[in-house]
Amino acid sequence: MSEETSAELTALQAALAAEHAAVYGYGVVGGRIGMERRTEARAAYDAHRARRDALARDVRGVGAEPVAASAGYALPFAVPDAVAAVRLAAQLEDRVAGVYSDLVRAATGARRRDAAAALREAAVRAVRWRGGSVAFPGLAERSGTTGTHPAAAGAGAGASGTPTA
Repeated sequence: MSEETSAELTALQAALAAEHAAVYGYGVVGGRIGMERRTEARAAYDAHRARRDALARDVRGVGAEPVAASAGYALPFAVPDAVAAVRLAAQLEDRVAGVYSDLVRAATGARRRDAAAALREAAVRAVRWRGGSVAFPGLAERSGTTGTHPAAAGAGAGASGTPTA
């Protein structure tokens, strides 16, 4: 496997791991979100499931075994109510956007276009949840925010982008 193919596979697996964590996280969001935003939460959940399934197919398409979802994920903070659920949804989208920015960098062709579209969709959802935007969605190091790389911080992703229990 070439170094370029290996980097792309690593980014694909990290995106898949992030989507697994987002699907789990939206399960929590859905259980706490108010009725007025339940449709929005369901649409995001469905979008992440579809992206997760497409990424698993992509990983198989390059001859690798897709990273499996963990049974559970550590949330970045307690989610006791609808306000916290909205905050979690925005953070999930930020983290997914960060991982897709890595896939955009590593991929070419149609996969790069798909990753850019996924990055854009996650950034738009984050803005909707948050009610405002950041300068560089998916690139915390350029947005002026503090913290670790989105794939490495909470919501079940370890430093390699793989889910943690």
